[in-house]
This record gives sequence, structure tokens and C-alpha cells, in this order.
Amino acid sequence: MIRRYVLDASTRQLGDDGRIVLGGSPLRLFRLTDAGVAAFAGCRGGDLVAPSALIERLLDAGAIHPIVDGDERHRFTPGDVTVVVPALNPGRDQLAAIVRSSAGAANVIVVDDASRPPVDAMPGARVLRLDRNGGPAAARTAGLDAVRTELVAFVDTDVEAEAGWLSGLLGHFDDPRVALVAPRVASGAAAPGASASVADYEQRRSPLDLGGAPGRVAPRTRIAYVPAAAAVARVAAITAVGGFDPALRAGEDVDLVWRLVESGWRVRYEPSVSVLHTPRRSWLALARQRAVYGASAGALARRHGGAVAPVRTSPWTLGVWGFVVAGQPLAALGLAAATAGALVHKLRGVPAGDSLRLVATGHAYAGLTLADALRRCWLPLALMAARRSRRVRVVTLAALVPALVDGGGARLLDDAAYAAGVWRGMVRWRTLRPLLPELVSWPGRRPFMAASADAGAAGTFAP
Repeated sequence: MIRRYVLDASTRQLGDDGRIVLGGSPLRLFRLTDAGVAAFAGCRGGDLVAPSALIERLLDAGAIHPIVDGDERHRFTPGDVTVVVPALNPGRDQLAAIVRSSAGAANVIVVDDASRPPVDAMPGARVLRLDRNGGPAAARTAGLDAVRTELVAFVDTDVEAEAGWLSGLLGHFDDPRVALVAPRVASGAAAPGASASVADYEQRRSPLDLGGAPGRVAPRTRIAYVPAAAAVARVAAITAVGGFDPALRAGEDVDLVWRLVESGWRVRYEPSVSVLHTPRRSWLALARQRAVYGASAGALARRHGGAVAPVRTSPWTLGVWGFVVAGQPLAALGLAAATAGALVHKLRGVPAGDSLRLVATGHAYAGLTLADALRRCWLPLALMAARRSRRVRVVTLAALVPALVDGGGARLLDDAAYAAGVWRGMVRWRTLRPLLPELVSWPGRRPFMAASADAGAAGTFAP
């Protein structure tokens, strides 16, 4: 399939001959042949590029991303899509707006998840009524069973989309390996009577808004999940992996994405298409929702193990920050220098300056990730230990600084609510997995990944 590509923000050529490419999430190193140099130059220049083994490897690494033009001819059109809307006590205006934004779609199916009163008939849509409330996963499954098109779009009732939004995503399905594509879910204005301050915070820090850079979606990467608040999927793909798990009231979208990826499908994030999500009405509502997100970590841990790890890092990097916390800066610098030396030795052809920057960036990002994990997962442990240790108190206070700088007190509330949910989920599902870091690339084994994984792959998995 001949198409155009854009480089990921992490991707760049190193060295004098242009044969070394670094990019993706986690960062990977590619050594190019003559043909590879020409193909990569075409990607960088936005030219049409023919398929090749290198292009597939760059795509799977997240080092390049396909450019999709909604005005071009593609395999699928909106007429090949059925829109499924899980609905619980929706506003009629909300449903009407979704029907309007779905103009050109084959069908719109509203799944009434036991609303009280029931959802009335809606012009332009078919209404399916469930007698018992099963949650969004069960509602989407019921709608999926009624789909007869090759593609399905899931749209929540608190999402506002413009007409034509489907067209900007469908080009990705020209790739037969793509199973699901999600647009950017930005946060909209406050609803009438809702808190303006909450809306302002969500516009800056919504866990549903994954930013303006496109990407491949996979666990343990920069974009580990996409929300099902708005997404288009290949029916055959999601059916093959069992669809949404109705046992999950939260995290069902993360679970589906990870099962698709584990089965060899591709999942894409396409922020050139954007929809708006209604913010929470109050700070209490926001805290409750964040706790629900956190609680899903327990269930996901039972299904996906280390994919929910709050930190994914190398023992070298963990050791560097361990020395910092222990008050031994010289030992930390020594270990960081040893990491840099190992990386320079292993990366043949890569300028030493680039290798050193990789080490420094990796350790710095790991520090921020560890601080995030302390606030969002380890906070109860830190608070208990802080009662007995002055050093732990200092470390805990230091971990609060990044949140205060980027979000203030609202960010601390957000993180604390998420942490409370994580612990509730661990108790319910009887697992400690959401607290355990995932260690990768023990020293001497794939040291390049050890030094660089933190910059792109570390971090909590979920909203």
C-alpha cells in the first residue's frame, strides 16, 4: 500500500551517513541499507512511499505514522459504518446531536442501558432496550450484535462530534492490520450549572485527551490506551478477540485495546480528528471518576499482568534514583556515568554526544515518572513511611512539586483520588500488581533499551 508518512516526534537520524535512525516508543535503533535510506528520506519528506519490511518495522515501533487525507478515496466510506451509542438516562438533545454528526453512516443504534424513563424513539436511529443495566461494555456488545457493516463507531452520549468526523479516520483501515482508530477526545466547555473551574482543569488535564501528536497505541508505550468515548473499529477484529468484557464497568476500553494488540492487530490514535467530551460537573464528581479509573487497575492487572505497572524502567535507572533518595549523589552520578559508558560502547556509529543525551533524558524522565507513581499509586505507603522517616517526608514532598507546577492543588486531588481507586481495586481483585514496577533490560542485556526506555515507555497505564 503506497502512502505518505510523518515522523514521530522522537524520530531522528544520527551519524554522518544517515544510516542510523532512532525513534519510536520505547526508543529503538534502526540501521538502514541504501534502500532503507531512500525509503526513510521519502517518509521524512512526506512523499509517497512503497511498502517494505522497513516501513512495517518503523510503523510497529511507532517511529513513523501514516498520513490520512479524508478527501482521498479510501476502501471504506461512512456508509460502511454503523454508529453504536451506549446510553443511560441521556438527554434527547445529546442523542439528536450524535445522529446529526453521523450523517452518511449506514445506521445509528442507540442502546438504552435500562434508562429510567426509557429512551424514546429517535428519528434517524434505532433504539435497542436492555432490561437490566449492564454498563458501557455490555451496552456496546448489545449494539455490536446488531451491526451488519464491516466497521462500527462507538460514541458516548457525553461526546460532541462534528459532521464528517468519521471520514478523517476511515483511511487508516486501508491497512488490513488496523483494528481500531480513535480521534482526540478534547474536553469541552462546562455544562450549564456545572463548575467552570473543573472544566478549565479538564481542558488542561483530561485523561481522555491524549494530545496533538499521532501515534501507535500499545501497552508499555507513549500512548498505552485510547478511550472508547469515541472510536471506530473493524467488526471482525473486535469480534475475534471477544469484544468488550461486560464484567468490566471501567477499563473495558483499555482491556479491548490491549487484547487487540496482543493478537497482532494495530491500533491508531489520530488527533487530526477531534471530538469534545463534557467535563465533570463538580470537583467531587471528578474525584469519584478518577477513583473509578484507578480501581480498574486491579482488574486489568489480573488480565494483563505487568502492562499496568506504574513504572517501566531499567535497574540502572532505578539504581540512580535510589542513590538520590538515599542521599548519595556521588554514587548516583557514578552509576549514571557507568550507564552512559555502556551505552556509548554499545551504540556503534552513534555520536557519543547523542548517546549521552539519551542517558540524561532517560534518567530525567524516569525521575518524573517515579514521582507520578508515588502520587498515583504508592501514596498510602509513602504517607505511612513519612511518619517515621524525615527522608521519606522530603521525598514525598519533592514528588508533589511536578503536580503543583502542572495543575496545582487540583492535580493533587486528581492523583490522590486515582491512588485511592488503585488501592480499592487491588483489594477487590486481590493483587499487588498495580504497585509493582516493571524492570527491563538488566545491565549488560540490551543496554540501549535500558538507557532509553524511560523517555518513552515509562508511566502509569491508564486515565
